[in-house]
Amino acid sequence: MRQIYLDHNATTPLHPEVKVAIHSFIDTFGNPGSLHTEGRAAKAQIEESRARIADFFGMKDDDFIFTSCASEANNHILKSVLYHEYSFDPHIIVSAIEHPSIIESARFLHSRGIAVDFAPVTSDGVIDLDRFVSLLRKETVLVSIMMANNEIGTLQPVDQIGKLLRERKIFFHSDTVQSAGLIDFRYRDLAIDAASVSAHKMYAPKGIGLLYVKDFAKSKFVIPHLHGGHQERGLRAGTENTIGIIAFGAACRVMKDEIGLHAARMSALTKKFEEMVTANIPDIVINGKNAPRKPGTSNISFRFIEGESILLRLDMHGICVSTGSACSTGSLDPSHVIMALHHDPESAHGSIRFSMGRDTTEADMVYTVEKLKETVEFLRSISPLGK
Repeated sequence: MRQIYLDHNATTPLHPEVKVAIHSFIDTFGNPGSLHTEGRAAKAQIEESRARIADFFGMKDDDFIFTSCASEANNHILKSVLYHEYSFDPHIIVSAIEHPSIIESARFLHSRGIAVDFAPVTSDGVIDLDRFVSLLRKETVLVSIMMANNEIGTLQPVDQIGKLLRERKIFFHSDTVQSAGLIDFRYRDLAIDAASVSAHKMYAPKGIGLLYVKDFAKSKFVIPHLHGGHQERGLRAGTENTIGIIAFGAACRVMKDEIGLHAARMSALTKKFEEMVTANIPDIVINGKNAPRKPGTSNISFRFIEGESILLRLDMHGICVSTGSACSTGSLDPSHVIMALHHDPESAHGSIRFSMGRDTTEADMVYTVEKLKETVEFLRSISPLGK
């Protein structure tokens, strides 16, 4: 059966050159904290990868620490609010369409007495700047706004928000998971104080990510959450994921050469795909259609049917898609992202995310539209929600 993978926003396959890097390192087993030959060999390759990653993201070698993933980094940065003493009741703001690791961390903080506001978005899935500004208080200590949304791909005006917050001396974090490797940016050129990345969205393996904090060594905001070791300058104890770090560095090396080429190609594929879907399937809504979006993401709501049913039938044809964030799989609740746009449970339950990657072809998209049309027509013919 033909296999078409259209769930790159959930995770990406290993890049061929990343596989080579993993295989070449596999026998370097020393603990990088050890002083003997094996340990020094592992440490040297970690630092080489650290420099390569820093170069790719436009930051200094000591601007970041390695984490297991971006969810860890997001938890780390938000929960640092708990470890400071304030002469006032602190307040934070996150957007209503953040990844669950931000949303749930914010709710946890609220349960511990921190005031939290969820900044609304427009019907196109972009932060409503006027309403966002109205939420700011003199007690606001942290804001977290993602660069690109994981479900609908909309790009947020991160730099504009950051400059506004910098004037107020408010710590600003951005989850940049979905933009890393697709959008060419440099952290130190952005008006942000911190950011998160997961390597498995960049054709590297799962289990490795990073937390960027500008001038980390001087920052008084971020508090170590793991104690018991000297690793990562004492900010995250635990033996390093050496293979993951080497793979992350290799991914950054190849992405530096490929980022522009694949971004342009995926933008063109997305446009072509949405034109074909619109021409062949009625009663749809392309979520975030009128907003700037990351290349390769198309989220479409199909009226009168459930997204899970579409997903399962497409899977029978060898097409892998998603109904939303992979971290929300198994939940019966409608997508909080689509709800934030339309406030319509039917649209949220009937939405499918198609996310393309470096190997996706136009032939893949033609076949997908063909099977998608068959699937939607069949499901609508038996749906009790039909017109």
